[in-house]
Amino acid sequence: MRKRRSAVDKKETSISAPSKSKKSRAIEPPEETSQSVFALFVQEAGVTLNFGDESNLIDCKRVITGLEAHIEDAERFKNSLLPCVPRTKTEDPSYSSSFHESLLRMLLGVELLQTQIINTLLEKELASKLIELVSVAPVEVQRDIITSLPEILEDSQHGDIARELNSLLQENTQLTVPILDALSSLNLSSSILIEVRTAVMATLTAVELEDLPVVVKFILHSVSASDALKVVSNLRKKLELEQCVLLSVLQDSQNRQKNKATQMHSAKAVSVNQDHITLILDGIKTAVRFQKTISEAWLKAIEAVDEPEDHKVIDLLALFILHITNSNQSRKGAERVMKNKVRSGLFRENLLQKTFKDYAQVMRVYFPSILALAQGLVRSHDPGVVPFGGHMYRHSFTAFDSYCQQEVVGALVTHVCSGVGGEVDMALELLCGLVTETPKTCPSMLFLSSPQQIRKLFHLLSSLAFGRQQQQSSHIQDDMHIVIRKQLSSTVPKYKRIGIIGAVMIIGSMGAYRSKGKESQNDSLPQETKRQLTALLELVQSSSESSPEAAALYFDELANLIVTADLDPHVQDMIGKSVLNDFQDDFVVDLSPNISGSFPLPACAMYNLDEDDSQEQIAINLLPLLAKETQHKGETKKQNEKKVSVLCLSPFFRLLRLCEEKTHKGDLEEIDALLVTPGFAPPVANFDGESVEGVVPSVTAANKGKKESTSKKRKAPGKSSSQSSQHDEPNGTEESQQEPPEKQKEKEKEVKSGASLSGFRAFFRELDFEVLNVLQCGLISCSHLNSRLNTEVREEVLLGLSELVFLLEDMLQKVEFSLHASPAKRAPFLKAKVDKSVGFSHLQQKSTKDIALSCVELLPALCSHLENCHNYFQTLLSENGGVVDGPATDFQEHQLMSQSYQLLLQILNTIFNWSGFSQPCKRSVMKKALEVLAGRLKEGETELGLEQLVKYSFEYLQNFKTSMPSLSTALCLMQLLSTVSEKGGHAAAYREQKASLARRFLNQEWVTATGEREKGTKFNETLHSLLSLYLEHVEDVLKGVEEIAGEGISELINAGKDESSAAWPTLHRQTFLVFYKVLLAVLEKSVRRIPAAKMDDNTEVQSEKLLTWNLAVRDFQILVSLVKVFDSRPVLNVALKYGRLFLESFLKLCMPLLDYSFKKHKEDVQSLLKTFQLSTRQLHHMCGHSKIRQDMSLTNHVPALKKSLELFVYRVKAMLTLNNCQEAFWMGNLKNRNLKGEEILSQKPQDSDSDEEEQPARNQDNESHESDSERTNIEDQNMTDDSD
Repeated sequence: MRKRRSAVDKKETSISAPSKSKKSRAIEPPEETSQSVFALFVQEAGVTLNFGDESNLIDCKRVITGLEAHIEDAERFKNSLLPCVPRTKTEDPSYSSSFHESLLRMLLGVELLQTQIINTLLEKELASKLIELVSVAPVEVQRDIITSLPEILEDSQHGDIARELNSLLQENTQLTVPILDALSSLNLSSSILIEVRTAVMATLTAVELEDLPVVVKFILHSVSASDALKVVSNLRKKLELEQCVLLSVLQDSQNRQKNKATQMHSAKAVSVNQDHITLILDGIKTAVRFQKTISEAWLKAIEAVDEPEDHKVIDLLALFILHITNSNQSRKGAERVMKNKVRSGLFRENLLQKTFKDYAQVMRVYFPSILALAQGLVRSHDPGVVPFGGHMYRHSFTAFDSYCQQEVVGALVTHVCSGVGGEVDMALELLCGLVTETPKTCPSMLFLSSPQQIRKLFHLLSSLAFGRQQQQSSHIQDDMHIVIRKQLSSTVPKYKRIGIIGAVMIIGSMGAYRSKGKESQNDSLPQETKRQLTALLELVQSSSESSPEAAALYFDELANLIVTADLDPHVQDMIGKSVLNDFQDDFVVDLSPNISGSFPLPACAMYNLDEDDSQEQIAINLLPLLAKETQHKGETKKQNEKKVSVLCLSPFFRLLRLCEEKTHKGDLEEIDALLVTPGFAPPVANFDGESVEGVVPSVTAANKGKKESTSKKRKAPGKSSSQSSQHDEPNGTEESQQEPPEKQKEKEKEVKSGASLSGFRAFFRELDFEVLNVLQCGLISCSHLNSRLNTEVREEVLLGLSELVFLLEDMLQKVEFSLHASPAKRAPFLKAKVDKSVGFSHLQQKSTKDIALSCVELLPALCSHLENCHNYFQTLLSENGGVVDGPATDFQEHQLMSQSYQLLLQILNTIFNWSGFSQPCKRSVMKKALEVLAGRLKEGETELGLEQLVKYSFEYLQNFKTSMPSLSTALCLMQLLSTVSEKGGHAAAYREQKASLARRFLNQEWVTATGEREKGTKFNETLHSLLSLYLEHVEDVLKGVEEIAGEGISELINAGKDESSAAWPTLHRQTFLVFYKVLLAVLEKSVRRIPAAKMDDNTEVQSEKLLTWNLAVRDFQILVSLVKVFDSRPVLNVALKYGRLFLESFLKLCMPLLDYSFKKHKEDVQSLLKTFQLSTRQLHHMCGHSKIRQDMSLTNHVPALKKSLELFVYRVKAMLTLNNCQEAFWMGNLKNRNLKGEEILSQKPQDSDSDEEEQPARNQDNESHESDSERTNIEDQNMTDDSD
């Protein structure tokens, strides 16, 4: 194509020609100056003019770049297309009348620039033309064009095309994938990126499942650090994976109903959906791996959810992703969030079940992380999170393939081998559960220490060997029989115990009831199985006869099997008949008037409740058996000789009772004669009257004719108790009731000095939890007693005070063992672990939920006893005219009622403080318990909400505040109120009431029934806890501390030696150390909670923080100055310890505040420092006093305290320097003084060795240098009063 030469070409020729023809004139000065200016002009435009034979150069790239930048603006582009006009009217008029070329046309006349300018002009319009083309083209063409846009367009056009694509995305969701792919490849500014991401996030719920991976990837990869949390939180809310799975399930069910031929297609569709979800999670994983802010944002977004219903499947999946990637230490964060969510009850089993059920294929990749998280939860010392780890194991075993199942079993076996009690129990329980699902999961034989662990293991093995698939497990059966025989024949008690427990578990599995459709119930067990059962029972019984302990263990294990297992009726009947016959042969004899034989103690028939003499009577052969056992002690047992021990009486009778209950469905008519049968035993005086040496006499000894005595007659609830009942006793103790008061006091001292039975609990029989049903009986009172203190209503079962205390103590021990309030603490290294399960063997076989339900059933009875105690003390106060130690007070009765009151409150607090109530599956149990308390106040109220139940329960318990007999009982009530108030989630609403009640107790003078003031170590510990509770719930802690320190202690200083503060009666000289320690500890803790200062805090915030610190420093100064009056070593020790902690908190939190607020609040800062300096000087004096006394317990605090004091001086100087006031600071040496302010001339005693002495001046100088040697002056205000 022939190109037209423009005027530009002509002009360029006319310019260059003269330069060639007039070289001789180039040396003239005027021409040279003009040529140089022109050369610079065209050089700036990209043209370089050369002289001589060299050609002129043109920089095409520079010209095109400048042109592109110029025409980027629409107005400039328009002007470039318009004709050029002369600059001034004074130029040649012919130019103004002729047609002028435009700038672009003139540039197009340059052949070197022509092609590049044409490309630039075409690209300028290409973007808009392509968008127009997309709007009318088919979908396939649209996708191709959009995908190609990043390669076609220049970076300068990316912003405009991004807005066009964003608009197109809102109109047509079919183009989501290509548009997001194109946007990901464009170079966009942050504002445009936020705009596009916001629009994409708005359409997230309408995006198809197959497009979601691209959408999620674009959203996460376009996040900046500032908005990561906001974006991830919105993405988490709008990403509804549950809906995707639900839609596929519905479609699958519809296809199955329509046509069975479509099942393959529907299964394929479900698999495709799982693949899409996998791609979504891969996008999240990629973002988490390469962006730290994304991983942190996911953790914070999940932590921010505070309702269990708001948690979604994506939360668990995101934690699995964070754990498996472990980018930026996200694994620890995932473990922490998982534990916190499970502990708080926000992650529930239904969410876990839904995740494993619907996303098993997706989660298979994250199995290592799932296994690791489950291991961490099961190994946790918090019992509240252990079950969730077990659920993770169970669902992993069910949902994944055989390889994962093997890994799960291996992990559980590892838990079993760990030896940690809770971990082993959970692992064994899970293995037993997995046996029913997959019979091939069999761990190897393990040696376990706990009987409960041995039971679980043998239950697992016996279920494998003698379960439903017995034919396939014959080799396991043979191994089990060999192991059991070997253990039973051992003489080592440990292995014999394993053999007995294992044999009983095998009996339970072999004799389990199996319903069969074709066979009748009478032939449910094969004859061979019955023969093996009989042989195994005889083997265990014969192996345990030689040892009473082994026999008792066998009876207990068999009794527990009867209760828990569903045995075949034939097996049940066989065991029941054998037990009944053996018990009659061993312990039951005919009752005869004369008892023949020689016994170490007098023998007679005791506790005979059967008044019918017409029939032959029987008796329990107790004393003769004991005598026979004593005579033959140490002798070797003859072959085929049966040895009967009295030690087996209680477990054997328990087994007999349970067998009869199970066989006759709770009816004990067959053995009711045993309840009234007498026993051959020594007279009661040898046990309950004037007790023998070493046995603690009953605390129910008679006093003033109103005490409960041993002559009461009551029927025992034989159906609910595993122990022998309370029986009639003769009235031989009546004479002791007439003894003078002096002898009674001597007996009281003897009672107090007797040995306590609490240390021998492990050697006594364990009471079944069902025995506590006796608490539902009423409490015996004086109105039910006749003149001889015998009960007049014999048919009604009533409790005495001693029995009530005994049962309450046992119940408290049981609930404290089973219903833990907090995670168990780790045992210190190399410290012997105490087996706390001793004495709770029967209780361990119950689940904590069953125990909690049993406690809830007993709550009405406990409340009745609590109200009886309340009424007793209210009546006592009214009879005594408002005093405790009045004439109507019975000391022993008062002591027993006080003990019962405190035990009841402790039991209630332990029940309601159970950590299991935080688990969702046990919330209903907690609600039932609260309904019992609320029902005592609001009878007939139904369907109350949780908050209302907590409110009414709190009000009900608060009514007992007027009848507290001791400070320890008052503390128990306070703890119970705190526990109940926290169950509703709004504990702060009860802070004022709890603080008021605690203050009421602190302002009360506590005396015993004898009129003496309460004192002692336990009283001080109780006072410490109560005072801490008060300051914890008071509205303003600093004002509360100031009130006690400023008013209460000031009154104590002016009071007499044995007097107390008028405002705080519990504050006297014996309890001053308790108050002082609590006040300092609470003060130091409260200042650590003051928010740290920020540079951008406004004036109001700074003033508020300064005011708070002023109050804290003033309280500290008051407390520190008290050492001048109370200068004992314990007080100084407390002051030095908490003084250093307070000083460290001041340096860390308050000094930055002073840095920022000094210029605006100069006077407040000055006042604060002056007040605090008084405290630091007193601390310095205490350091000097400690060195004089040479007390190691005090001097241990001195180095660290002096270091902090010196640091404070230089920190103040730095603050003043920062605010350009360094001239206001000056420093000198403080003299060493003692607590009274007297100068210390030397720190060394006068009689010290000469080689250890130093010059006084040097010593003084060194001590002064190490001290808080501060002489600080701000604005000419001297802040010190000591000088050299």
